[in-house]
Order: sequence, then structure tokens, then C-alpha cells
Amino acid sequence: MYTIIDGSKTASRIKQEIADEVAKLKLDGKKVPHLAAILVGNDGSSETYVAYKVKDCEEVGFQSTLLRFENNIPESVLLNKIEELNNDEDIDGFIVQLPLPGHISENRVIESIDPSKDADGFHPVNIGKMVAGIPGFLPATPYGIIELIKRYGIETSGRNCVVIGRSNIVGRPVSILLSQKGMDATVTVVHSRTRNLNDIVRQADIIIAAIGSPGFVKADMVKEGAVVIDVGTTRVKSSETRSGWKLAGDVDFENVAPKCSFITPVPGGVGPMTRVSLLRNTLVASKQKR
Repeated sequence: MYTIIDGSKTASRIKQEIADEVAKLKLDGKKVPHLAAILVGNDGSSETYVAYKVKDCEEVGFQSTLLRFENNIPESVLLNKIEELNNDEDIDGFIVQLPLPGHISENRVIESIDPSKDADGFHPVNIGKMVAGIPGFLPATPYGIIELIKRYGIETSGRNCVVIGRSNIVGRPVSILLSQKGMDATVTVVHSRTRNLNDIVRQADIIIAAIGSPGFVKADMVKEGAVVIDVGTTRVKSSETRSGWKLAGDVDFENVAPKCSFITPVPGGVGPMTRVSLLRNTLVASKQKR
């Protein structure tokens, strides 16, 4: 029988831990953390995600600011707004919600964020610190995945872990974190050009699926007793929901779950942990400033 890795419950516990810290800051007359978010355009997934982030801030007692811009905002104007946030003493951390419109360079935007306010953990300075094992702000989704693994007591030392996907946001950083001292996994990264991908995944004790392809991981790719972490969150059409859409993971949950020891659902798995990681990074940023 498999165990569901409940990201929603775990994130709620962590939010309570953060709320307790914020309450103590208030009691001591200190400033509470302030997280800002920039949202460009009206992408449905981004709208939903940012709304959750604002709600998360309210729940833990953070201040939050949401800055909205039209899809056609010039890159120069966006970069100027980021520079304003960099220089705003009241803002402890902020994010620029991805994806951005095609005329804006995501790399230029990420590199323009002050690394000490980089709540998403995407800035090259913070990525470099992560690679070197120096304390910094970890990318939010990999941070959340590692925290789930730790809190569920899943053994990683010496185990064979396969990461499906090599993005700078999830695949690459989580592969680095899993291989570092303290986690000590033996990590393989597979991607669209990998030969014999199914055979490699089938050898995994732990599978991290972060490829953005609904239902990609099938039961015949998973060995008995494997741990499966599903990072996929693709919006697909559905006749079962009022909105006409639902979130689909990268794993064929119904058929894969019976083979697993642990598995994350979608939604309610990694997603809430990504959001709570933003709060944790912002809390640390606030403490470091003061």
C-alpha cells in the first residue's frame, strides 16, 4: 500500500511555524516580512498561482504587494520597476511571475533582481551558492521537494534517483541538492534526448518527474516500491470541473500509485510546498536585513 505525500498538510504545518515566528516579531516590535510579486499579463495559471501567494502571506502575517502590468509592457519599464523594488527598504523579497511575454528576456529579468531579495532563488548568485553548498536562497520548487522528502523520512543516501527534466527552475537544481552531502543520492538526469529513457527510469528508487508532459510516467516505467515525486502542473481541459480546466501531473497517478511506496498527488503535492518555500526565503531575507 502506498503513502500519499501530502504537500498541502505539510505546507500548512510549515506556514504555522512561520506564523509563530512572525507573531514573535510583532510582539518584539520588529517589522514583519514583506513579499512583493510582479505579474505581467493575464495567464490563467499565473493568475491562480499569484492569488494563492497573496493568500499565503495573509495567513502567516506577512505584508504583501501585487504589482500588475499589461502584456505589452516594454522590457525597459519592467526592469525599472524591478530596480525600484531592489531599492525599496520596505520590501524584503519579491518575485517576477514566470512565464513572461516573448518580447521580454527572462534571463535579463532574473539577473536584474537583487540576490538578497530573490525569493524565487533563481538569480545566478543564489544558484552558484547552491552548487557550492553555501547558504543562500534555494529555488522554491526544489527547496519544497527536498523538504517533503525530509519530513516524510524518505531515505536518499546511496539510493538511485532519476530526475526527468533538466530545466534551470526544477530539474537541474533538484539534481544538485539530492547529490549533496546530507542527501547523498546517486542522481541521473534524463531528458528529451536521452536514449533508453524508460529503462533508466525503471531502475530508480526515487523518481522526480519535472518534464511538463501530462501522464508521461507510466506504470511500466516504475519499479515496485519506488518513491515518485510529480512536479507537473499542466492545465488541461476537463468536463469534470466548473472552470472547464484541471491540473494534470507528469505521472499517470491511477496506474503508477499502486506500485509506489510514496507518491505525490497533483494538485496538493509539490505546488503548496513551492509557495511555502517563497515564504521561508522571504523570512530569511527579512532577518538578514535586520
